[in-house]
Amino acid sequence: MSPATGLPASSGSPGSSTPFSITGHIQQVYSHVKIENLVAGLSGGVVSTLVLHPLDLVKIRFAVSDGLDLRPKYNSIIHCLRNVWQQEGVRGLYQGVTPNIWGAGASWGLYFFFYNAIKAYTKEGRQSELSATEHLLSAAQAGVLTLTLTNPIWVTKTRLVLQYNADPTRKQYKGMMDALVKIYRHEGIPGLYRGYVPGLFGTSHGALQFMAYEELKRDYNKYKKMPSEAKLNPLEYITMAALSKIFAVATTYPYQVVRARLQDQHNKYNGVLDVVRRTWRNEGAVGFYKGMVPNLIRVTPACCITFVVYENVSRFLMGQK
Repeated sequence: MSPATGLPASSGSPGSSTPFSITGHIQQVYSHVKIENLVAGLSGGVVSTLVLHPLDLVKIRFAVSDGLDLRPKYNSIIHCLRNVWQQEGVRGLYQGVTPNIWGAGASWGLYFFFYNAIKAYTKEGRQSELSATEHLLSAAQAGVLTLTLTNPIWVTKTRLVLQYNADPTRKQYKGMMDALVKIYRHEGIPGLYRGYVPGLFGTSHGALQFMAYEELKRDYNKYKKMPSEAKLNPLEYITMAALSKIFAVATTYPYQVVRARLQDQHNKYNGVLDVVRRTWRNEGAVGFYKGMVPNLIRVTPACCITFVVYENVSRFLMGQK
């Protein structure tokens, strides 16, 4: 097992790590790729995003609430939702939904796509189950690949969500494509990859969640004396997904605050350390957990919807019962 990749190390001499052997590894991973995982993950991500986007908007607005006068002040989740509704109606609550659908659909689709391929490759030729560490490493690698492809979408979503003016003519960005073009034009590639470094730390969130989900499913099926990949009922999937998501959020939430603040167009930071230093100095430890309650209220049901849709769609597409 390679500590750098979490994939089985190639046999042979140290000199065997040639481009040819690396290409061979990539081809082996590719042989385990299943488009059904991409479609199922994308379906779950889109459905959950459409249902719960307003709570994502609330979470981001709370996460960046650092006391600047230009920002609206909210006392609670309900107050924020009511305020946005009164000023902008349903359209305001779904500000930034287009990149969120693209981002969530692509992220969940690609995540399940890469994760299942890497997991199958890691398990190739073995009879034993993967360990918790192997699930963790497979999920982490899938997370890095997914983030690299989708980070520009998340930057545009954050920018659109943080447009506070109710007058459309006074908003900086007219929509997802307008935001992408303007960010690229004025800030270049670095602008589209703002928040990428804390996002890499965030892959630990997905890795911890998938590790917990896999271990809970396996242990539960062992308890029921069923095969480890046996199908569960929707309530059981919901329970496993919710527990794994709560565990991951509680462990890794501060990176989301750091990432949102780096992507925010209303404040300028000189990198991750500057965000951490200023947040700690001005707001203390609680500053790193701003927006966590609306985030939990949003992501827990979102995760449950995504996993239930994924499990059922993937089994349907693969002809499994």
